[in-house]
Amino acid sequence: MKNVGEAPQEELATGERSTRNRVARSILDHGPSTVADLAGRLGLTQAAVRRHLDTLLHEDVIEPREQRIYGARTRGRPAKVFALTDCGRDAFDQSYDKLAADALRWISERHGEGAVVEFARERMAAQAVAYRKAIEAVAPEQRAEALAKALTADGYAATARSAPVGEQLCQHHCPVAHVAEQYPQLCEAETEIFSALLGTHVQRLATIAHGDGVCTTFIPSNASQPPQTTVKASASTAGRNPA
Repeated sequence: MKNVGEAPQEELATGERSTRNRVARSILDHGPSTVADLAGRLGLTQAAVRRHLDTLLHEDVIEPREQRIYGARTRGRPAKVFALTDCGRDAFDQSYDKLAADALRWISERHGEGAVVEFARERMAAQAVAYRKAIEAVAPEQRAEALAKALTADGYAATARSAPVGEQLCQHHCPVAHVAEQYPQLCEAETEIFSALLGTHVQRLATIAHGDGVCTTFIPSNASQPPQTTVKASASTAGRNPA
């Protein structure tokens, strides 16, 4: 990762910049976070966290947001959370974005939108080989967690958590977010693969590519069928934005 939160020379000896990098990295790995979340994960006081957040806000590395609530909303105002901006994500070595976008643009112009869809599906099918092995090695109730761990190994910083009548698969980082913003076929192919691997229809609730802090996929509680070996999505899904 490149250093975020440049500090005056006298601060370097105290580890201020290093700690700010840890704060930014924690937000990357865990998604939009409250001051209390960050303090607990990093072993810092909330006052120290706020100081580093103020610097990161000033440098456009992070931005404040209202916490998104899935399901029934509790009383009171939602807690303020802090999420990485596009500038902040750029600090984590998201190289080759322009090259990838240019390549997909060339494919689209020369061979049509269908070729982009085909590329996205082939790419995800290749990645899914490792995911399928991880899922097949565990019991049905552990498949979402196994998929999350496999995605994390590929740089997606994923977690699985319980939700009403199912689970939520959360990807706190997306290595191709900037490209997927222009080509949502990448997100659609990923959703199709998740559905095939888990043996059930899944619903994409949010994506980093569309400005959300976390890519969130809902997995219903009936996800107990064996993983499929291939993905056969209808042509009608091509080019549609993720749910």
